[in-house]
Amino acid sequence: MTLPLEKQAAASAILARIKTHIGQSEAAQKPAFTLDVDLELPGQGITAIFGASGSGKTTLLRCLAGLQAIEEGVLIVNGETWHDTTVSLPTHQRPIGYVFQEASLFEHLTAEGNLRYAEKRAAPGGMQFQAIVELMGIDSLLRQYPSELSGGERQRVAIARALLINPRLLLMDEPLAALDRQRRLEILPYLERLHREIQLPILYVTHSMEEVTRLADSLLILEQGRVAACGELVDLLSRTDLPLEFGEEAGAILEGQIVNRDERWHLATVAFAGGEILVRDTDGLGAPGADVRLRVLARDVSLSLENTSKSSILNRLPARIVLIDEGDTAGMSMLQLRVGESRLLARVSRRSVHELNLREGLALYAQIKSVAILR
Repeated sequence: MTLPLEKQAAASAILARIKTHIGQSEAAQKPAFTLDVDLELPGQGITAIFGASGSGKTTLLRCLAGLQAIEEGVLIVNGETWHDTTVSLPTHQRPIGYVFQEASLFEHLTAEGNLRYAEKRAAPGGMQFQAIVELMGIDSLLRQYPSELSGGERQRVAIARALLINPRLLLMDEPLAALDRQRRLEILPYLERLHREIQLPILYVTHSMEEVTRLADSLLILEQGRVAACGELVDLLSRTDLPLEFGEEAGAILEGQIVNRDERWHLATVAFAGGEILVRDTDGLGAPGADVRLRVLARDVSLSLENTSKSSILNRLPARIVLIDEGDTAGMSMLQLRVGESRLLARVSRRSVHELNLREGLALYAQIKSVAILR
């Protein structure tokens, strides 16, 4: 299904130079906080905003929405000035959709009533009601009241309501945080579909690396109100010097295309910019030619100086060490590898680095024990 948008998102970026101070709140037991960022974010696709609690993620969204005053700075969204020294658009004049952790639906209205309420306030030229209903898979829920819906269903209605106002920017503040894992897994495919079919810039706050790696095109990492890193997801996740410790979640993203499916062994071959990799063939993986996104965790990559077939590990890729980072984890090193035009991470013991005489520039083989298929 192709969803027409009369007003396509411009190719220009979201430009934000924002400084604001929030005083200490004794009632909420929150210390004083200053957000001071200088950003240029993509004008379309999903940018995940990641960081520890209190790093400024929600404050940034509130500034963009006009819910938090910007003391100094400029905000330009796809060529339109929302804030500078001469103008500051109030919230109701900013063409945004905002999805919170809780759905915040009108309890006295059905799901359809909530959507129609938003439709009446929509800017002209947006998507049709039925197209959004189909996109979020809520046609069967329209006659139900919020109290009759599950948490995941409520959030799907809330997202549809945000889309119906025809926003130029969609802000999502941990939309899955209040859901259990099963409900999160149910709603993620709808967010992936939203990402594929709507050309709209989406800023997505989350604490979940699973959501980041499945949904995002770009990544913004905040630390104590400052930008710690910002860029394309694939590039950032392959770095060893990220300012946040991802721990067991550290790993790289590979984007490729299915080239073959082996029915005998239930394996699929994915070609990427670095070679080919075998993955488990699962339902819904797609036919040859389909694009897929893979995630390879650093803990699932081992290293060998020889290409040996006497191993249960099927994926052995020629690689070269780009960087060895000893980091702060006792006894462990993080290695950045170049595999063709792609990069991987490998976490190995410092003893292995010493005994194998691993060094930057050394050619070896990356043995991949497990690959996660994201989409």
